[in-house]
Amino acid sequence: MIFSETGLAGAYLVEPEKKEDERGYFVRTFCVEQFRERGLNTSVAQCSVSFNKRKGTLRGMHFQAAPHEEAKLVSCVSGSVYDVIVDIRRDSPTFMSWRGYELSAANGLAIFVPEGFAHGFQALAGNSRVYYQISEFYKPEFSRGFRWDDPEIGIKWPESDARVISDRDENLPLFANINTQFSNDS
Repeated sequence: MIFSETGLAGAYLVEPEKKEDERGYFVRTFCVEQFRERGLNTSVAQCSVSFNKRKGTLRGMHFQAAPHEEAKLVSCVSGSVYDVIVDIRRDSPTFMSWRGYELSAANGLAIFVPEGFAHGFQALAGNSRVYYQISEFYKPEFSRGFRWDDPEIGIKWPESDARVISDRDENLPLFANINTQFSNDS
């Protein structure tokens, strides 16, 4: 696997290295040794799939607060999505900075999202499936989020004629109005 720094401390774009032959290809999508070499969280408490039947479906921006912060390894196993991460660690030099990447079944890229980041995506194609390996169990009482279009953060989402957003996500507060406490905050 090839790990590329995103410019946000601890977050990496992960590119699998294909072993191809006449049958097709084989790729390793996760290796504890390679993640540990970079000091990344290798715990996997659960795996989840998000199916997005319509292009323009937007989910986010989500995270879990202390003491149940999540690290995630996110990939798109069918279709394609524009995946966004935001550093919301108040003590980080890249606090409130964001990055976005196209993840698709075709490019095979994944994003490692460390604890203290919010995550979301927009489906670029119908019938897109996003696969998550998550370091912590889901705890609804620690689930947090902020608006996908928060002007203070300024995420540049792809244009969409028919954006699909859940009522929950549409009614999330602005970032300035949420409690983002993490156990590594000062």
